[in-house]
Amino acid sequence: MTVRTPIRTRFAPSPTGYLHVGGARTALFSWAYARHFGGQFILRIEDTDLERSTPEAVQAIIDGMNWLGLQHDEGPFYQMQRMDRYREVIAQMLADGSAYHCYCTPEEVEAMRERQRAIGEKPRYDGTWRPEEGKTLPAIPEGRKPVVRFRNPVDGEVTWDDVVKGTITIANREMDDLIIARSDGTPTYNFCVAIDDWDMKITHVIRGDDHVNNTPRQINILRALGAELPQYGHLPMIHGTDGQKLSKRHGAVSVMDYPAQGYLPEAMLNYLARLGWSHGDDEIFSIEQFVQWFDLDHLTKSPAQFNFEKFDWLNNHYIKQADNGRLADLARPLMTEHGAQFDGAPELQAVIALMKDRFNTVNELAVAAMLFYRQPAPDAALLAQHVTDAVKPALAQFATQLQSIEWNKDAVSAALKETLAAHKLKMPQLAMPLRLLITGQLQTPSIDAVIALFDRNVVQARMQKYL
Repeated sequence: MTVRTPIRTRFAPSPTGYLHVGGARTALFSWAYARHFGGQFILRIEDTDLERSTPEAVQAIIDGMNWLGLQHDEGPFYQMQRMDRYREVIAQMLADGSAYHCYCTPEEVEAMRERQRAIGEKPRYDGTWRPEEGKTLPAIPEGRKPVVRFRNPVDGEVTWDDVVKGTITIANREMDDLIIARSDGTPTYNFCVAIDDWDMKITHVIRGDDHVNNTPRQINILRALGAELPQYGHLPMIHGTDGQKLSKRHGAVSVMDYPAQGYLPEAMLNYLARLGWSHGDDEIFSIEQFVQWFDLDHLTKSPAQFNFEKFDWLNNHYIKQADNGRLADLARPLMTEHGAQFDGAPELQAVIALMKDRFNTVNELAVAAMLFYRQPAPDAALLAQHVTDAVKPALAQFATQLQSIEWNKDAVSAALKETLAAHKLKMPQLAMPLRLLITGQLQTPSIDAVIALFDRNVVQARMQKYL
């Protein structure tokens, strides 16, 4: 199939819930393909399911796209705002015979399906109201409003070269005459999607493989209208490590759960890019590199597996690379919730710089950084164990030295070594009680770096309280 230009892709979620991880990957691949070729990426909100679509879900989708930085070039377009266009096309199809009115009730259609199941046939609409040459149609029931059905071809096949799955062929006899407008006049999903893709000149439809069965129906509608067909690509599902479809039991599924849990968007983009696509052995790459490399030839046919341990490792990498001021801005609200006292405390950016290499999420980093922003409350049993009579003289000497040294890590380190040598102690014998007295806990980064971040007077006051 010849590739149409300019490239125009779309992301078309239904606003019946949050933006999930699979949808975010679809959006990323569609966006990257358009960016790779200098084309356009369109955002379309498929909101014809009035019972389930909500403004909150629309906002959640847009928030997720914005967090990931997947900016659209056109839209968002809303299907409910295009009703006049859909009705215009339906009227055209009724006039040219590619669609017709059907007066069967849902109960009557279900009854015909039951009869077909009973004799081992595939359940389907049997064409009662389909106009055929020489066929006499039933009398129109009084007061009954019809649906509109698409006149699907009865012979031949629908074949397309799927950019992920390869050639797919489905016989027309496997499909019945799809309802394209309900009895109240509202158009149905597959019809709206086909018309939108046509009107918006979409060249590539990249979506999940749960849409494979919709594709031949949409192709037949587009062909009936004389429209040019896009290329289709259906991405396999994303599974958890247990091989089952990713769901809430595996952890966060909504994209916006991830920033709330302390993940960075660049980590999510990098990780999603590797779910079903590869560039050699490259694991870590920027979004700019991804756009430069991305094509449809290296999409995999098998389901991808979301491994949270690997995602944590990747997020840790991006935390290490991230600007300390940015991380501080992300951590500060959570620390405030935990009662952090920032007045008179070390500069948060400096604390972030000292600690960020150790943690997989910003939330973990924020919780750990609290040791600098709360009053220490060392456990009495730990104090008795570590602040012994044998070590108190060394602590007292070190406290005296802190009064006159330059206030930086190197000077603190030198004072520590001098005290250790004078009292013939090993580092843990002095570092552990210092940690307890100054921070209230035994686990911290290097004690000289920790001490240097605190104000000199704060350190001395906390030591003297127990000496």
